[in-house]
Amino acid sequence: MAAARILAIDQGTTSSRALVVDELGAVLGIGQVAFRQYYPEPGRVEHDADEIWTSTQEAIATALAAASVTTSRLTAIGITNQRETLVAWDRATGAPVAPAIVWQDRRTAPLCEDLRLAGHEETIAHHSGLTIDPYFTGTKLAWLLESQPSLRSMADSGGLAVGTVDSWLLWKLTGGAVHATDFTNASRTMLFNIRRGRWDETLCEILNVPSGILPRAAASMTNFGYTDSDVLGARIPITGIAGDQQSALFGQACTRPGLAKNTYGTGAFVLAPAGREPRVSENRLLVSLGANTGKAGPEYVVEGSVFVAGAAVQWLRDGLGIISTATESEALAGSVADSGGVTFVPAFTGLGAPYWDPEARGAMFGLNRGTTTGHLARATLEAIAMSSADLIAAINRDLPQPVTELRVDGGASANNLLMQMQADLAGIPVVRPTNIETTALGAAYLAGITAGVWESEEAVDGLWQPDRSFEPRIGDDEREERMEVWHAAIRQVSGGRPGG
Repeated sequence: MAAARILAIDQGTTSSRALVVDELGAVLGIGQVAFRQYYPEPGRVEHDADEIWTSTQEAIATALAAASVTTSRLTAIGITNQRETLVAWDRATGAPVAPAIVWQDRRTAPLCEDLRLAGHEETIAHHSGLTIDPYFTGTKLAWLLESQPSLRSMADSGGLAVGTVDSWLLWKLTGGAVHATDFTNASRTMLFNIRRGRWDETLCEILNVPSGILPRAAASMTNFGYTDSDVLGARIPITGIAGDQQSALFGQACTRPGLAKNTYGTGAFVLAPAGREPRVSENRLLVSLGANTGKAGPEYVVEGSVFVAGAAVQWLRDGLGIISTATESEALAGSVADSGGVTFVPAFTGLGAPYWDPEARGAMFGLNRGTTTGHLARATLEAIAMSSADLIAAINRDLPQPVTELRVDGGASANNLLMQMQADLAGIPVVRPTNIETTALGAAYLAGITAGVWESEEAVDGLWQPDRSFEPRIGDDEREERMEVWHAAIRQVSGGRPGG
């Protein structure tokens, strides 16, 4: 194996990160730059695409400096990104033509209801693997074109380019030479046929989206193009792209039945491999293409998404002011033996799987005069673990082989109390790897395999190493009792059915 230096760009919801990774999977340097969140109206969440690009450039420069690596020394580049977020720009100038509409944004809830009432739910599920929800890029794009006639005119004349964040970064990195995306990001748009591996004319017609403005879609392990020397200082191949959750699944070496991963970030995302045949979930989960889809054929993943996970801890910090840093939540929650009867449903932006209720809003139940900040913190961590346990239970009902091990990553996976709660409430071992940077590592591995740094997926699977395993400490009866209390709270805020 030749010495290599791979740049992994991890563009997330609240910050842009970059890592330099060597051929042993070791991280040599990291850069991270936060950028602004915009909330113009309740239920709306936006980013400035130029700020995304600027923060990415700054993160790259920091990571390269920390690793003492120049761009000319890079072997390849991999990109992973926040999924579903819509970016639209002018093909001629490369300038954004509207704020980026973030995956958390709920403005298209009325449009989604119209699609359901028009009877499109079955067709959309069959073709895209997704449910109808504002979460996905397609309804955001439909809303943008409908609300701004000038952009509709640009689209009709061929002057508009759109895509998810990976497409935007690829365009910028290549100096506007490449307008492309990968299958994992495309399969989160509600415009892509996961059975045929291409943009779907029926779905585009339903949403009134001209397919000509969409990027070319290719497998995650593809040479997408080369960086423009004027942009990055050297001509480097970009050989791997995957949406953040599929990238993390790949980085966690979850390639066989019985394994699943959960990434605890702004939200929480549980994914499990689902084989080579697409299936429509019977438990309101999502089916997408995995990062290892390629010449050998499709590989599908089943997924459940919790919209608010780490964001709930941030609310304790920024909204309530009961902690100064997110890491303080563990000690505060651990200061009490239990939640004191408090149940928190942090549905700040609606409920994701398996409820899919965009109108639900957050609530706390069981407050009394004895409730302390410790109880609130503990109820918050329990909410994250219970939401994720719901998803695992739904995955177990969908797949022929149940999940027997949950591999975890993301910032909150460092919280030992939360990880123990997760093991208790899911009833399975929770395993944290030695390196929790699995989202970025997944992108590095995809790029490295394509560039010849590693021979195969099996070669990078061997780089994954466990750090600590959390085993369940409660019995089935207690677990069921606690989950029923959770489901009762869910029923109070939502018309959706319980997922457990």
